[in-house]
Amino acid sequence: MILNNNGSKDQAKDVFQEAVMVLYDKVTGQGFVLESKLKTFLYAVSRRLWLKQLGKKSNNHYSIEQDGFEESPDLSEDLQMHEDQERQFEKMESALQVLGEPCQSILTDFYLRNKSMQDICEKFGYTNTDNTKTQKYKCLQRLKKLFFSGNPHGA
Repeated sequence: MILNNNGSKDQAKDVFQEAVMVLYDKVTGQGFVLESKLKTFLYAVSRRLWLKQLGKKSNNHYSIEQDGFEESPDLSEDLQMHEDQERQFEKMESALQVLGEPCQSILTDFYLRNKSMQDICEKFGYTNTDNTKTQKYKCLQRLKKLFFSGNPHGA
């Protein structure tokens, strides 16, 4: 997240270390109950810390206090957003598994590996890129149907 937002590796390490310190403070304090996955909590805290650093750099002052993380409505929203996003990724992964081959590889090659239609055409032995595009479209429609059906284990 930090590297994707013009941060350096050192900044990412510093923010993560701060997030771990916040977690430690919370765990050793009284009344803290972790109500999300650990990585979700660390991500949300890291995100808030990074936004705070960016705010300091641009002279915008965010009103985020280090000792009020779990009470922060923004943090709760961040945690909820991250958990929702994680569920969506898991749902997409399940739908891709059900989709099977060659659709799974075609969509993965095109969208995740940024392979060209020509490369995919050659890999799967299609006669031309138009046929490859048609197959990719059909695969994408099947994936959408599986994903949005609410039951990715079969449509």
